[in-house]
Amino acid sequence: MDLDDVAAHAESLTGVKRKGHPGRVAWYVDNRLVARQEDERFLLVRSDFDAREQLVADHPGTFSVAPPLEAHMKVLADLELGDADAIRGAITAAWELQRRS
Repeated sequence: MDLDDVAAHAESLTGVKRKGHPGRVAWYVDNRLVARQEDERFLLVRSDFDAREQLVADHPGTFSVAPPLEAHMKVLADLELGDADAIRGAITAAWELQRRS
């Protein structure tokens, strides 16, 4: 999966807008973060704590939580080695979470 795939999926979700600049693009709904490029390989995705723990447990090669993120409702997705369907699912869940907030 690459950023073009992320963009295509995220921007297919109602109300999602792309912001940022090359090297640090992000997708928002109602000005709330859905996902953001961290670097060439990793995507930060908004996630509630329970869902985040389930993502890491179900897809340990795709999702991780770096120590600075432990207190935040976010998870890192590995675009290079990760499961594309799981990443798309996490983006959709982030969109749903942000629309409810």
